[in-house]
Amino acid sequence: MRVIPYNMKREKYQNQARKLVEQMTLEEKVFQTLHSAPAIERLGIKSYNWWNEALHGVARAGVATVFPQAIGLAATFDEEVLKKVGKVVSTEGRAKFNMQQKYKDTDIYKGLTFWAPNVNIFRDPRWGRGHETFGEDPYLTSCLGVSFIKAMQGDGEYMKTAACAKHFAVHSGPEDVRHSFDARVTLQDLHETYLPAFKACVEKAEVETVMGAYNRTNGEPCCGSKTLLKDILRTEWNFKGHVTSDCWAIKDFHEHHKVTNGPVESVALAMNNGCDLNCGNIFIYLKKAVEDGLVNEERLNEAVTNLFVTRMKLGLFEKTKTSFDAIDYDKVDCPEHCKLNKDISKKTLVLLKNENQILPLKKDSLKTIGIIGPNANNRKALVGNYEGTASEYITVLEGIKEYVGENTRVLYSEGCHLFKEQISGLGEKNDRIAEVKAVCDKSDVVIACMGLDSGLEGEEGDQGNEFASGDKLNLQLPGLQEQVLKAIYESGKPVVLILLSGSALAVNFADEHIPAIVQGWYPGAQGGRAIAEVLFGENSPEGKLPITFYKTTEELPDFTDYSMKNRTYRYMTQEALYPFGYGLTYTDIDVIKVEMSQEQISKDDTITVKAMVKNQGKMAGGEAIQLYIQCVGKDMPNYSLKGLKKVHLKAQEEVEILFTLDAASFGLYDEEARLKLYQGTYKVYIGISQPDERSVKLTKKRPICKVIKCMSDEVLYHPSIYE
Repeated sequence: MRVIPYNMKREKYQNQARKLVEQMTLEEKVFQTLHSAPAIERLGIKSYNWWNEALHGVARAGVATVFPQAIGLAATFDEEVLKKVGKVVSTEGRAKFNMQQKYKDTDIYKGLTFWAPNVNIFRDPRWGRGHETFGEDPYLTSCLGVSFIKAMQGDGEYMKTAACAKHFAVHSGPEDVRHSFDARVTLQDLHETYLPAFKACVEKAEVETVMGAYNRTNGEPCCGSKTLLKDILRTEWNFKGHVTSDCWAIKDFHEHHKVTNGPVESVALAMNNGCDLNCGNIFIYLKKAVEDGLVNEERLNEAVTNLFVTRMKLGLFEKTKTSFDAIDYDKVDCPEHCKLNKDISKKTLVLLKNENQILPLKKDSLKTIGIIGPNANNRKALVGNYEGTASEYITVLEGIKEYVGENTRVLYSEGCHLFKEQISGLGEKNDRIAEVKAVCDKSDVVIACMGLDSGLEGEEGDQGNEFASGDKLNLQLPGLQEQVLKAIYESGKPVVLILLSGSALAVNFADEHIPAIVQGWYPGAQGGRAIAEVLFGENSPEGKLPITFYKTTEELPDFTDYSMKNRTYRYMTQEALYPFGYGLTYTDIDVIKVEMSQEQISKDDTITVKAMVKNQGKMAGGEAIQLYIQCVGKDMPNYSLKGLKKVHLKAQEEVEILFTLDAASFGLYDEEARLKLYQGTYKVYIGISQPDERSVKLTKKRPICKVIKCMSDEVLYHPSIYE
C-alpha cells in the first residue's frame, strides 16, 4: 500500500481539526492557544505542552546526546552533518516522548514540537545568542536550516517531530533591550539578509512552526506584525503551519513596546495578525477580546485548527500506533549516537593558524604536556546553552589525558578564572601565575585552553553573568586570560591555543605570537576526545568559520544599528582578523579546474559549474568548496556565498563536483525589495575560501575566478506586498 506523506494529508487533517474545534466552548478554545494546553476529556483530547527545545540535541528534559552547539555545527559547512544531527534529535525526541507518555509525564519539555533551529543572522559578534545560530551568512544559514528541519520532520506518513524556525525575523540583540527595542531595517537589508533563511525554511523545508521575536521590526512588534506574519509569511510565502509567540513576548506589547493599552488589546493584536499559540499565559485574555468584539471567533477557530492539525500530523490522534511509537528509550544517548557525536565534533574544529606545522602533535615525542586555562576542564564550555544532559562529558584535559595514556605526563593548571581576577576568594590578583610558569617550565609543549562559556554569552534572563545580560561588552579574552597567555608564550615552549567560545574573539596577540590556534566552539559532550584526536593527527581539521573574526570592537557599527553596512564579510570594508569561510587543514585539497556551461546569464537561464577538486596532500581530509558571486561595479555586497559542496578525499584522490546557478543566484535586492539582475559583469569565485586578500594570504591559495555577463537589467522577483 502506498504511504501518503503527512503534508499531502493536510486537507484531511484540517477537516478533522475543524470538526473537533466546532465542539469546543469559547473558553476551551482559548486555553488550547496556551503552550500548556489542558486536556478536554469529554472530547478525548489529552493535555499537551508545546514548549520543547532541541537546538543541538533534545534539551532540558534529562539525558540526551549533546551535540556541538549550533555555531559549531555551522562550522562544518556540511548539510549532511545537520541531516544526521536532525535525525538523531528526532529519534531521541520520539524515544523520550514514548517513555514520558508511558509514565503519564506531560510536563514542559516533554512534547514533540521542538522550537529549533534558530536561523537568525549573527550580524554582530557581541550578541550573546549568536552561538545558537548558523552564523552570519543567509545562504549558509538557509542550507543548514533546511537540512536540519527536513531531518527533524521526516517525509513519512506522519511527521516525526515538528521543527520551528525562530525568531522571525529581524532579531540579533542587544539582549538587554529586546523587550522594548525597535529594529529599524531597510527593505533591501530585510530581503537581502534577514528574511532569506526563513523563506527557505518555509518554502523548501515546509517547517511546521515559526516563532516571532521579542522586538519590534520597523515599528511593529514581531509577534503581532501584520507585515511579517500576514503579508510575508502567510500571503507571500504561503506558510501552512502554525505561528507561536516567543515566551511572554505578547505582554511586551503594552508593558514595554507601548503599542497597546493593555493585555486585551495585546492579545487581539497578536491573534488578528496570525499568532496562533502563546508561549506564556496572556492569551487567557482572548476570551474577553472575543466577547468585546476585538477578535472574530472565526480567527480563533482558525488558530486552534492550525494547532490541532500539527498534533494530527504527528500522529497524536491516531487510534492505532504509528511506526514512531515503537522507538525505544534504548535509542537515547546510545553508543551509536555517542560515536556520531564525537565524529561530528571533530568536523566542527577550525584550524586558524599552524605556523611551522606544529600540528599535528606527535605523541611519542612528548614526555610531558602542559594544559593550562580556565576552559581546559570546564564542562560548561563543552555545551553552550539550550542543552540536554549528557551521560558523559569529556573536557579537553580529560580527552588529552585519555588519548596520550600513562606513558605521557600531563600537567594541569586552571591558570586563571574565566573572567575574575583571582580564583581563590581571598587570593591576590593572578593567584595561579606561579603555577602556570611551573607547568610551562616542566612541559615539552603547552596547550592553552581559553575563551568563554555560556555563563558569559547567552540569553537575557538565563545568564547570571557579570557582563551585559548575555551579550559581550567587547571582543577581548575576558579577565586575565590574555595575561596568562602572554606568560605561557614567554616561557619559550611551543604553544597550541584552543579557543572554546560561541562567537568571535579579537585574539590579536595570539595571531601575532602563538604558533597554532584552533577554534573549538562549544564542541559537545564528546568535545575533549574530538579535540585530542585532531590535535594528534587522527583526523585533519576541516571546519570553516561561519562568522567573521574582527580585529577590534571599535571597527564595528553601533550594536543597535541593524543596517548591514560594515557588517559581516559581505559588507565590511576593513580587513578581518580571520575571515568568514576560512579554515586550514593538515592536507592540501584545492580546486584545480573549473568549467562553466555558458558565459551569459539572463532571467530564465541556469548555469552549470563543473569543478575538479584534488587532494594533493599526504593524508585524507575534508574541505568545503565554496562558490561566491560578485556583481562588478556594485559596491555592496562585496560578494556572497551562493554554492557549497563538502568533499572528503583520500590522499591524491580527485573528484568532480557540480554547482547549479539560476538567475536568482546572481540577483541582488534593490531599495524597493526588487530582486534584480544588473546589466554588466559578474565574477564567480570557486575555491576553499572567499576571495578576499586576507583569506588568500592565510591559505596561500586564490579561488579560481570565472566571468559571467548579463546583457540587460531584469527584475526577477518583486514581493506582491510592495507592488
